[in-house]
Amino acid sequence: MGSRLAVVTGAQRGIGQAIARALACSEHDVVIADLHAQNSASWFREHWGCRGRVYCLKVDVSDESSVCSLFDQIQTLGLPVPDVLINNAATQVWGPLVDMSLDDWNRTLSVNITGMFLMTREYARRRREVSATQGAIVNMGSGCNHLAFPNLAAYVSSKGAVEMFTKAASLELGEQGIRVNCIAPGAIETDRTQSETDNYADSWSPLTPLNRVGTVNDVAKAVVALVGENMGFVSGETIRVDGGLFGRSVWPEAY
Repeated sequence: MGSRLAVVTGAQRGIGQAIARALACSEHDVVIADLHAQNSASWFREHWGCRGRVYCLKVDVSDESSVCSLFDQIQTLGLPVPDVLINNAATQVWGPLVDMSLDDWNRTLSVNITGMFLMTREYARRRREVSATQGAIVNMGSGCNHLAFPNLAAYVSSKGAVEMFTKAASLELGEQGIRVNCIAPGAIETDRTQSETDNYADSWSPLTPLNRVGTVNDVAKAVVALVGENMGFVSGETIRVDGGLFGRSVWPEAY
């Protein structure tokens, strides 16, 4: 039996890249699908040293023709219909709701929700065409699946929708043998989150019951487990990878 093929969107950096690497090191061939292609497939193979083959393809997940072209390119390369889809591509805009432009609102939802829908739809269609079974989709959510964050109205709205889309897709795609789940990371230290605030780890570690921030590898390991055979009867669920952070209630210290 050959390697399984996984497609990971937004995987040129950060959490997406960590997920792609973890899959490539766990008997998957990986398509890194990203709007930007700053690193080549040979760069990833050289730096990762994983057994899985790596391919880098461009895609704008918010554009229907680009998404269809991505899957056409996969076929042109002689690769099988993907077994695994990780909807990781996302964008966010910081600022007060009253100052947000309609363009920023539309762009955030276009990438974070419409992009996930287009990728999921095309993935399911391609698998149906070849009568493939036992697929797995993981949608990347956030702690704001459950809790609202200030100054991130568009992002919070989109990530809340990710969880409900996951549930809806799991109901409809289950008959194809496709499991659909969501991972909701908490405070994860990346280049992006470090740029959001000074002393990111020092700010979030005391708020997290496990007393540390998460790493991209914490998230990647959870994704690999979720798409694996040991989780083969789990679908429609959201799994928090947050060290208990967003299970905390607001509670008076002197109570």
